Amino acid sequence: MSAFSTKLNIIANSTNSYLKSFFLKQKKNSYLLQPIKYGVFSGGKRFRSAIVVNAGKIYNIDYKKLIIVSSAIECVHSYSLMHDDLPSMDNDELRRGKPTVHKKFNEFTAILAGNSLLTLAFQILSGKDLQLSNNYKNELITTLSTCAGHSGLAGGQFSDLTFENKNISKKNIINMQKKKTGELFGFCCESIAIIGGKNFIKRKQLKAIGINIGLLFQTVDDLIDHKEDSSIVGKLTKNGKKKRKATLVNLLGYEETINFAKNLKKKIDQQIKKYGNKTDDLLDSVEFILKRKF
Repeated sequence: MSAFSTKLNIIANSTNSYLKSFFLKQKKNSYLLQPIKYGVFSGGKRFRSAIVVNAGKIYNIDYKKLIIVSSAIECVHSYSLMHDDLPSMDNDELRRGKPTVHKKFNEFTAILAGNSLLTLAFQILSGKDLQLSNNYKNELITTLSTCAGHSGLAGGQFSDLTFENKNISKKNIINMQKKKTGELFGFCCESIAIIGGKNFIKRKQLKAIGINIGLLFQTVDDLIDHKEDSSIVGKLTKNGKKKRKATLVNLLGYEETINFAKNLKKKIDQQIKKYGNKTDDLLDSVEFILKRKF
């Protein structure tokens, strides 16, 4: 997987370079730019960017376009982390080994920086740098809005918090995680079909792959939270158990959740292989998720 890690770093560096150039064009007198950049450039692997780029190979989408779309997605992802970490939500003090945004600055700054990142994502997608027709841009913006909003990411986070300390069924946990984490991964894949001018059926098929990738990612995240030490992971662990979160690990147990993850990975591989010989890096992305330390 070392060759894949190198590719992952290249994509991360490209995304970071674009985001840095984008922020340079923002008004310098904004007090929120510092916490925004602190949250965005926090050392993440840019794995969602990798999914966009690697899925983009299916339709030979231009790399620069993929990086710009990835940058918008990373803004939405960073916003969601800033808000998830807030005292009113998950109340986390560490993120990737550093103080979370509300601990580094303060709570209202984290809220406003997160809000700003969400709007910046749409500014990126509507901007001149993304060389696409207005119809394609509008479709990207509309689709990302749905994925990030009340019926997607935000709705999933609401369920995650509402489900704490309750007995929740396996089906409802999976549906919640598909919204909370899967929807944004779904957009990573569906955006490729949008840029490629594909029909609704092909968009739906790619989105389904992305949602399953997101479900696998969240499942492994919960396994890591259950097992690993905070010093290794870079954030507080055992939170799912302490807060009686509705996770598959808490419902099914550790070993059974590993089996669930392995079976889900096989399903995703089968879905991806239907797209032929340009999917090796996308398959490696899925393998990388399962090989994360848990």
